[in-house]
Amino acid sequence: MILPQTRDGRDAAHYPVGVQGFGVDIGGSGIKGCLVDLEKGQLIGERLRIETPQPSLPDPVYDVVGRIVDHFGWAGRIGVTFPGVMKRGVAHTAANVDKSWIGTDLDAGLDARIPGTVETLNDADAAGIAEMRYGAGRDRRGVVLMLTFGTGIGSALFVDGRLVPNTEFGHIQVDGEDGERRASAAAREREELSYPEWARRVDRYLDVLEAGLWPDLIIVGGGVSKKAHKWVPLLSTRTPVVPAELQNDAGIVGAALAAHERTDR
Repeated sequence: MILPQTRDGRDAAHYPVGVQGFGVDIGGSGIKGCLVDLEKGQLIGERLRIETPQPSLPDPVYDVVGRIVDHFGWAGRIGVTFPGVMKRGVAHTAANVDKSWIGTDLDAGLDARIPGTVETLNDADAAGIAEMRYGAGRDRRGVVLMLTFGTGIGSALFVDGRLVPNTEFGHIQVDGEDGERRASAAAREREELSYPEWARRVDRYLDVLEAGLWPDLIIVGGGVSKKAHKWVPLLSTRTPVVPAELQNDAGIVGAALAAHERTDR
């Protein structure tokens, strides 16, 4: 998959002033959305965040997405992220949400409730798209790995700016255990780990990833990226690790960008 571009091949930095999009980011604990300035890769105004319904069944989640879109009065195309493998609008896995999502056609379910047309994609892929276009990965070649630390660990892999969609590196085995089980931000909170303690776990997780991928750059995102100064300098991995510049807004921005560019094709 190629990072979205305009019809004439220009990147998002050359969009005319005033081009807007809309993105919604579905997570295991919260669903958030906002208008996006596609020239700058920034949110327009304050995002709206609503707690993810529990249990996180499809219909209640669709309703929350609809509420967020209605709140902003948006009627155009929207991008929506989902924490799982997405192929042609269908969820093939479901991380940190109800397993009834597996096999569900998100595009069809959301189209039935929302005025605009929906473009769905994996949440980490959306965050990576945003960082590669506007943030820490801008103009970077080679192998770039984006990791989002939250309820789980999401991943997005880019080779010379091209997205390899639906990687699930949060689920690689690290010392006999699911990687995100030990190294996610949720694990840090659940086990009340200090940042140095958690950084050691992240280091071990990155060691395993490096052995198989040999990336040129690792971008770390998610809510915990806001406190990158407390743990990123503690990492000893040989690959340069930098915090995401869009922080926890990357999913919304990337979703809006993907949806807008899909319309242009």
